[in-house]
Amino acid sequence: MKKRSYRNPVGVGKYTGLLLIMPFIIGSAVFTLYPFIASFVLGLTDSDGIHFPEFIGAENYAEMLTGSEFLGAVMVTLKYTFILVPLKLAVSLLAAVLLNAEIKGIGVYRTIFYIPSILGSSLAAVIMWQFLFTSGGLAEQVTSFFGLPPVGWYGSSGSAMAMIVLLRLWEFGSAMILFLNALKDIPAEYYEAARVDGCGRVRAFFRITLPLLGRVTFLNLVLQTIAAMQEFNAPYMITGGGPMKSTYTIGMLIYDEMFRYHNAGFANAVSWAFFVLVTAVVLVLFAVTRRRREEDE
Repeated sequence: MKKRSYRNPVGVGKYTGLLLIMPFIIGSAVFTLYPFIASFVLGLTDSDGIHFPEFIGAENYAEMLTGSEFLGAVMVTLKYTFILVPLKLAVSLLAAVLLNAEIKGIGVYRTIFYIPSILGSSLAAVIMWQFLFTSGGLAEQVTSFFGLPPVGWYGSSGSAMAMIVLLRLWEFGSAMILFLNALKDIPAEYYEAARVDGCGRVRAFFRITLPLLGRVTFLNLVLQTIAAMQEFNAPYMITGGGPMKSTYTIGMLIYDEMFRYHNAGFANAVSWAFFVLVTAVVLVLFAVTRRRREEDE
């Protein structure tokens, strides 16, 4: 009996699909998987990124955990994250509620509110932010208009951190879009029934809107936490990590070790420790959310 060759319903061979995705597989292996593994291996060596690396085992990790610079950068990063993320979620949710109204020209307002998220990461916006908070800048003019004493934004750790937080808080558009889409999925009948029962808008927000936004709120929480912990551009360009390294994040530490001090082995070790830290924070968020969901059930 003659053996029939395999032909799928659309008339192509069984290896055609594999051949079509080979560029993706090769690209992922070369540009993602290999650097991922090479970074871990390099973190176990003493390397300047130029000469052949010398294997030193876990010495980079031991130096990292006993040194004050890494621990200080971790504390700054966590502090920045814990300040920024709740504020950003609150502002983006408020903006989404306001922009959920069905009024004429609402699309224009939504676009205006989203524009800062596009511009905020650009170098021009960061430079503009520097001039806003310099001596005699717009921020000082506003405080003097209200009779408040001038603030040395670059002179204290609290004000320097506030500058970076305000810049990233200004970029709430991505979280706002997710909230806005979730708000549109809430049936209007819920609010109509609540209105019939005498429930006001504020009470309806806390009893209907917030509970139904639980999943998208958690999604925004995870995404914004990961983004905040990877912060580099704003402190690097605005404060340079100062004053007294009060805005010196882990991203800046990795950059300095790699490109300023040419300590590639230590920089890659810090990167892996940072990866573990971010993963741990996200797992904690998942665990807390799961426990709260089980308690509510």
